[in-house]
Amino acid sequence: MKPRITVITIGVNDLEAALRFYRDGLGFPTEGIIGEELEHGAVVFIQMQPGLRLALWPRKSISHDTGVAPGPVSPTEMTLGHNVDSREEVDAVMTKAGAAGATIVKPAHDTFWGGYSGYFQDPDGHLWEVVWNPQWSG
Repeated sequence: MKPRITVITIGVNDLEAALRFYRDGLGFPTEGIIGEELEHGAVVFIQMQPGLRLALWPRKSISHDTGVAPGPVSPTEMTLGHNVDSREEVDAVMTKAGAAGATIVKPAHDTFWGGYSGYFQDPDGHLWEVVWNPQWSG
């Protein structure tokens, strides 16, 4: 299998609230909710970098489509990494996320591996790490 991820779908409880957080709060570009005419079809697609989209889809729709019963939500199952170009940009993104309604779970800090990062949770509990890695700077 060749690694080729083109969509990361995260389950949300309230699609309109998730749209407001990501579009209006964080400024992510999206056409908004599409597919409302289809049962279990309402979804939000956000273009990330070329070739990658973030999809916001109701948890009940994911359950219906997969046949997997919803279980307890655990924010530590995965994190979404948002890499930036500087320590200052980490601080700016964390401030913007907090103003948009995110819960800051770990303020920006120097990491044990020499970088700088902070964590926030979106309104559905998904963990985002905003990180500057000096090893990845060009």
